[in-house]
Amino acid sequence: MITNILKRENRYCSMIKIFIFTFFVFSGHLSAQRLYSDPSFNSLIFPQNFTAQRESSANKDLHKNGDAVPIEPGATIVLGDFQGPGIITHIWTTVSSLDPFYGRSLVLRMYWDGSEKPSVETPIGDFFGVGHGAQISFESNPISTSSYGRAHNCFWKMPFKKSAKITVTNESTKYRTESFYYYLDWQKHETLPENILYFHANYHQQFPAKPGDYTILETAGNGLYAGTIYSVQNMELGWFGEGDDRFYIDGEEYPSLRGTGTEDYFGDAWGFRQFDRPFYGVSLWEGYFPGDRNTAYRWHIPDPVPFKNSIKVSIEHRGSVFNDLGVQLGSFIERPDWISSVAIWYQSPPAGFIEPIPPTEQRIAPYQVITIKDLEIRAEPSAGLTTSDISLDYSPGKGDASIELDFKIPEAGRYQINAFLTHSVFGSKYQPFLDDQPLGPELDLCISGHEPLWINFDLNVLAAGTHTIRFDGRGSSPDMRSMAVPAYYFGMGYLILLRLEDMAGYHEELNKLSK
Repeated sequence: MITNILKRENRYCSMIKIFIFTFFVFSGHLSAQRLYSDPSFNSLIFPQNFTAQRESSANKDLHKNGDAVPIEPGATIVLGDFQGPGIITHIWTTVSSLDPFYGRSLVLRMYWDGSEKPSVETPIGDFFGVGHGAQISFESNPISTSSYGRAHNCFWKMPFKKSAKITVTNESTKYRTESFYYYLDWQKHETLPENILYFHANYHQQFPAKPGDYTILETAGNGLYAGTIYSVQNMELGWFGEGDDRFYIDGEEYPSLRGTGTEDYFGDAWGFRQFDRPFYGVSLWEGYFPGDRNTAYRWHIPDPVPFKNSIKVSIEHRGSVFNDLGVQLGSFIERPDWISSVAIWYQSPPAGFIEPIPPTEQRIAPYQVITIKDLEIRAEPSAGLTTSDISLDYSPGKGDASIELDFKIPEAGRYQINAFLTHSVFGSKYQPFLDDQPLGPELDLCISGHEPLWINFDLNVLAAGTHTIRFDGRGSSPDMRSMAVPAYYFGMGYLILLRLEDMAGYHEELNKLSK
């Protein structure tokens, strides 16, 4: 009997050991996936034969602050003009601008070894992994954003033999970039191998997508394909991602790399949802409805795609189409969504782009940006209300306050309603209404900070004329700090409308299928 008991205990001990071993191996795998161990860490234990260098927007007077540079509309600033050989290892930027879509208005360009044509040309927001000029935080291995999408970090390695020049151009015709902050960290080397490959990134768009596969990249040279940033703004109700990815290498007519669906290529399954991993993820996900904005990324760092002479990367833009009653009219339809992308690759010799990217007004959806000065505003109580041309601040000092804003639209249609609402340590709860009807859920505007954040109030069918948005106080937030002044604060910047009928391709397939 004692022998049997000991056998059972040994068996249980063995099972526990196996469980513990499996748990730690599995946990270690997850940790490795989330906290990918960069091989460059290995270099920290050996002496290095380079000189660390930095270009930044820092004030040259070490005793002063003022560490940013402005960029006037149409102007270009040079972030760095380096003499090689060298390797750029880190780029950080943040921006202060009244332009609500500066992520699409500011264009980043990089020139290698004295080339007159850029090897990197892309809107700055798309380069840092978020399309549409949107701002949102996400985390990946070579690219990350934080501070609600306002801080951008890049760790792609960018070698050059002779020289490197990096510029940013404010291609907005209306908005001045008030403050552009940046770091460029790089290494000055004595020599670099002759066979190094140069970093490239190129922006492409089709608004709306044309018949046939959407081309992400087509280039000639010798190199490695390294990453895709793919953005879609829906023109139909339904799922846009039934299309397959295809890689044509060195002139082949039939792709040697073929995918099984858009979400599969970006490491997800059964549609999209917002998530971030070191090498793949969905940095922005608003949904399946017309006007919704989405961005996915895929880094081929563990699995680069080599090519000797040329490469073409494309993807189908097929998916489902539903009518407004939720009836599916097709499941594998070529959709006219607004698609944009950034291809990232390394190649030699460096390629310069011949075709310029589209102008700013063609890179941004036809949003109507309504400023505070264009709104008719009423508040009860009226005490505590202050406004400027571009901002509204309301501190009524009571939890059941109410504020109304009248806006006019010239044309009837289906409108997506958005606003920049200020979330603050003094903020509280407010219920929005549109024309006396509830406009989405109750909002909690209390956070640790003072941040203007984009709020989407969904789609609404509006007649031409005047409409009213009202925010009724619903008391203090459960997150309100005990020492915070009970101001019951409400703040607002722009009201931003998007009339879907103004977007080329809207309901194009629905109208065909409904006949």
